[in-house]
Amino acid sequence: MPIRTRVAALAALTAAALAVGAAATAQAGAAPGGTAQKNASVQKNASAPKKAAAPRFLAASELPPHPTGWTAGPVTDGFPEQLAYCLGEGVPAYDYRHRLFHTELDTSAVQVTVVTGSAAKGKALADRLNKEIRTCAARLERLYPEIEAEGQYFDTLPVEEGATVHGLHTETSYGATDVNLLSVGRDGRTVTVVGWGQMGDFDDAPLAAFKKTAKKAVTKLY
Repeated sequence: MPIRTRVAALAALTAAALAVGAAATAQAGAAPGGTAQKNASVQKNASAPKKAAAPRFLAASELPPHPTGWTAGPVTDGFPEQLAYCLGEGVPAYDYRHRLFHTELDTSAVQVTVVTGSAAKGKALADRLNKEIRTCAARLERLYPEIEAEGQYFDTLPVEEGATVHGLHTETSYGATDVNLLSVGRDGRTVTVVGWGQMGDFDDAPLAAFKKTAKKAVTKLY
């Protein structure tokens, strides 16, 4: 089903509030010592550390091409349930943000990004996520006897601190088959995971295009 988003409208500042603010500024400038106070304020603001820019997310046009095109949802706080089948139990507690993507058919995608406390913590998290993905097929078969799962490791991509690409194919006892591609990438202390999935098997997966998406997800962070 299409993901519907609601955009909250920004409340407009009233003319009265603007007038009050302008009057207060004028009075502060006219008061004795106002210039000194203004200069001190400027120096304080200049010395204050700048807030780090938030990591950027993929756009719909940067995903592997699809006949119906992609629709991107909003960037949302939290870890996406769409990746819980492989990572839900093994994800350390961080402030994750994610974006969902969908097509008009059965193909979907997701990106999740997190800023850790340091490059070392970012590396540890990326290593943990890669391990969880590598062992995902075995865990799925253990937990769900009606599922046969196969995992594949495809490549390491030379981008920033690196990105790895994995594949997962599942088939149920009643014949349903799904293929997923996943990547884990890192830029310093920031880690991003991209997941893509649809019905089918490894031959149906756009591996070359997904690798381009995985690299773009890392280079676009900052």
